[in-house]
Amino acid sequence: MIVLSMPRNGRQRIGTAFVALLCMTFAFAAGADQPPAVSSDGLHLVKHTKFAVVYAKPGASLKAYDKFALLDCFVSFRKDWRQDMEDNGDNMITDDDIKRIETELAARFKQVFVKELEAGGFQLSTDAAADVLVLRPAIINLDMEAPPNDWNPTEQTYSSSAGQMTLYLELYDSLTSTLLARVIDPEAASNYGVFTWQSQAGNIAAADGIMKKWSDTLRGYMEAARSSGG
Repeated sequence: MIVLSMPRNGRQRIGTAFVALLCMTFAFAAGADQPPAVSSDGLHLVKHTKFAVVYAKPGASLKAYDKFALLDCFVSFRKDWRQDMEDNGDNMITDDDIKRIETELAARFKQVFVKELEAGGFQLSTDAAADVLVLRPAIINLDMEAPPNDWNPTEQTYSSSAGQMTLYLELYDSLTSTLLARVIDPEAASNYGVFTWQSQAGNIAAADGIMKKWSDTLRGYMEAARSSGG
């Protein structure tokens, strides 16, 4: 089994880290500020990457890893999303709806990432080894314009975009549990500039497209490290 494990207070630490990193990411995206050069846990900011924010352990390399382990993806909605949907969209969002969306999105995340990384020649593993990189993902700030509406199935939603979400991804060495890198990347679905009908099928397609972009970018960095030693 994977050596990497959550500390006893892991859930609390995740929540605190997400709040701080979300604030940092939004400020960075808005151009109001720059993320700090060194994170609170000693990772250093890497500039000019294809992700919005990347931190890495000094001297860390992905060259040794030709296998990967993918932990379950944590999913969290944008603050007040549920209330906004109920107030503005005539949607009654239940706890079961929230859980179902989170579970389905986490499953699709795994499907997309495994498919893309395996296409690059990286093998999925459930064991700790010197060549196994552990990926610990989360989708935060999830915002969808057309959630499932069992209470009012004829309700139609119109918006210029299907929504947005942010990737929070940590990369660990599987043997030592050393944190090697952290990625934060907010992405929005295509904005058509005009209001169009949004649907659950559109949500799925938009989410898959964003996750495909994330996984393709990660695969590119892993391939480059494998071939060049970086």
